[in-house]
Amino acid sequence: MTPMNDPWWLVLIKVIVLFVVLLVWTIFNVWYERRLVGKMQHRLGPIMNGPFGLGQALADGMKLLIKEDFMPHMVDRVLFVAAPIIAGTAAFTAWAVIPFGGEVEIFGVTTRLQLADLPIGTLVLLAVTSVGIYGFVLAGWSSNSPYSLLGGLRSSAQMISYEIAMGLSLVAVFLYAGTMSTAGIVEFQRAPLLLFGGPDVGLQQWMFIALIPSFVIYVIAMVGETNRAPFDLPEAESELVSGYITEYSGFKYAIYFLAEYINMATVSAIATTLFVGGYLTPWPLNLIPILNNPWLGPIWFALKVQLFISLFVWLRGTLPRFRYDQFMKLGWKWLIPISLGWIVVIAVMRKLMSENLLQGPLLWGLLGLIVVVLLAIVFLGEKPEPEPEPAPDGPFDAFAGGYPVPPMPGQVLPELADVVASTIEPAEAAESADAGEVVESIQKEA
Repeated sequence: MTPMNDPWWLVLIKVIVLFVVLLVWTIFNVWYERRLVGKMQHRLGPIMNGPFGLGQALADGMKLLIKEDFMPHMVDRVLFVAAPIIAGTAAFTAWAVIPFGGEVEIFGVTTRLQLADLPIGTLVLLAVTSVGIYGFVLAGWSSNSPYSLLGGLRSSAQMISYEIAMGLSLVAVFLYAGTMSTAGIVEFQRAPLLLFGGPDVGLQQWMFIALIPSFVIYVIAMVGETNRAPFDLPEAESELVSGYITEYSGFKYAIYFLAEYINMATVSAIATTLFVGGYLTPWPLNLIPILNNPWLGPIWFALKVQLFISLFVWLRGTLPRFRYDQFMKLGWKWLIPISLGWIVVIAVMRKLMSENLLQGPLLWGLLGLIVVVLLAIVFLGEKPEPEPEPAPDGPFDAFAGGYPVPPMPGQVLPELADVVASTIEPAEAAESADAGEVVESIQKEA
């Protein structure tokens, strides 16, 4: 690939086009999610404003822009304003190194449909997505609200847990492709995939075929990284009102709303670029010469990204929210250890391939070993949970385990037992066949 050396006016055109495309794409994705979830839940979704309800998302955005921008008096005003700016800036910046297409000619200048191609482009993507989380953490801290603070802390915990798994899943891509350039990884996937040494049938060497564990881990991590259902714990409305954005309204809320959907498209674009061939024409359409036009690259790229966005919507419409301990357990006990083991396997395989040793019995023996290890992890790695101990007799101590828990059926809180003893006549208590009914009546009266 030739290095990019675009004139300043061409860079400016690319920036403007990229900014407009992301804004329009976000408006479309808001409508697309509402319509798709409506189909899943047997309802219509937006249908009133514009054809097929397309104007509803635009109307909602305009409403947020002109809505009163209220700021509570107890917030840290500087960080409260800076937090959404950080989140929004990071959301747009990540797209600077994502390739939309191959080499084309624009006004006599040969260039690629990409803003900047860096030798370490994938590391830039990880860095920018990591910086964006500061916008959510600072929003929770600067709001000076317990719900917002808990949402910000959950965001930081999710970032630490799933950013590690996401980064480790991409290390296997670096090792396999031999480059960190996003455009270089896409072009590496253009090579034909020769299954078991067979003939070239036009099937490309897309990473998700060769690196299935890395692809699965990345898809799970990208959902956790974007705080989307079933991992939407930082803004769980049933627990934290609205999480880190509880105190935000108006234009600042609109920035977070925009950043969430752009981040969803960003991680989908990274998955498309690194695992699903990016802007390359899918097989068997790549066998038709007219469909291999580089100007069609953005169309193929957008279709692939939209499929991943559909996965986000599908998860939201079908799965309940995880418990927080389940969420942390999935990241630390499963995704990270499997990623580390898979990196070792890929490093060994690449070294054997470079020495022309990965063939014949050694190849089949290594594949068999990988299968045995994976089966052992699945069937032997998880220990059965012990059965709960029976509830002890006597007054119930809610703080016996270090944190308050509700009583089991038939157990009586010590405070309520004292209330029963002081307010109920002994004769009336003796007539009662179940002390639990007395306690229940007192709770209802209270």
